[in-house]
Amino acid sequence: MHKSANSPTVAPAKTAATPARLWTRDLVLIILVNLCVFTNHIMSLSTFPFYIKSLGGTEAAAGMCAAAFSLVAVVARPFVGWWLDNGARRVVLVTGLVLMGLAPLGYVFVSALSAAIAIRMLHGVGLSLSNSTTATVASDVICRPRFAEGMGYFGMATALASAIAPALGLSLMEGLGFKALYAAAAAIAAAGLVLFSLVRAPRPSVPRKPLDLRTIINRDALPATVTMLVFMFTFGALENFVAIFAAQRSLPSGSIYFLVMSAMLLLVRITLGKLVDRRGEAFFVYTCNAAMLVAFLLLAMAPNVVTYVASAALAGYAFGGLEPSLQSMAVHTATSQTRGSANSTFLCGYDIGYGLGGGVAGALITGVGYSAMWATMSLACVASVAVYVAWARRSDTSFSKALSGR
Repeated sequence: MHKSANSPTVAPAKTAATPARLWTRDLVLIILVNLCVFTNHIMSLSTFPFYIKSLGGTEAAAGMCAAAFSLVAVVARPFVGWWLDNGARRVVLVTGLVLMGLAPLGYVFVSALSAAIAIRMLHGVGLSLSNSTTATVASDVICRPRFAEGMGYFGMATALASAIAPALGLSLMEGLGFKALYAAAAAIAAAGLVLFSLVRAPRPSVPRKPLDLRTIINRDALPATVTMLVFMFTFGALENFVAIFAAQRSLPSGSIYFLVMSAMLLLVRITLGKLVDRRGEAFFVYTCNAAMLVAFLLLAMAPNVVTYVASAALAGYAFGGLEPSLQSMAVHTATSQTRGSANSTFLCGYDIGYGLGGGVAGALITGVGYSAMWATMSLACVASVAVYVAWARRSDTSFSKALSGR
């Protein structure tokens, strides 16, 4: 197990009179790059089921696309982590952003479902390259004493993208059509490239690592990863199908759901971001899973305007608190030589859970309908807590264990 979080190669020592500096130029820039990455991703994601339907597909086909997207990202991520741990930062992110710009343009020119799925998989490769690298660069530049707080702020880019991207995507789709939607997604990826050109991406001097299982999977990150993987079944179902569910039930637009969810997510990260550094991740694991469980049951049992908005707020708290706390847990003991594999391992779990969640949810909708799907998928929250209690809270990477040992 890696236990070199306080190594001088990670961060210089701080005296009591000199508080650790969190906000730097490079951190702000990499947050903005991450905002571009996730705006491109989420505006395509929230509208993709409608695009698939325009090609003659069903909810099950849309779920299959979500699973294919995540599958290719999962396959790519361990190799991305190995590449990053061998010192690469800039070339990986540039390649990822180029793919994220080209893939939406590809959607414009295809009319066959199979071609759309193939391009969606290429989009998944671009995402795995891009957000693995932005997370690793953020891990490089955030000071250790405020690491979980800094990762929470870094994750606010995801929150902002979750707030603006669904509304932007749906508005462009409904007002101007799919061509305008995907042209805008490509332009946002290009903006990310410009911003990243201003980042002084670190070039850590590390010995070259061989490509084998021990170097592409970070075992220290696995407890947090599996806890997140199980939870992400819910998020995969939510992001792929809540907009279509709302349209079918005459509820407010899916963009309203995402806006409320993201506002709560931002509030959580601004007000509670320091709690992991001070108290550990357990508080968020328990309360966030409970919040998402209730959010799904509200959609399953009492879908009206009030419960719809309440579900969005609860989902925002759930994802806003759990994702940065577990990602910080996965990465905080890693060194500059292992941060890439730690981040990519964690994001593999994110992708696997998201992809399986979308695929299972699509199959359940086709077989038993939306209400039964929401109720069934809520059980993932119970399973996530069980994984944490049985394994993750006892791992050496747990903030909670470290704090209890003081």
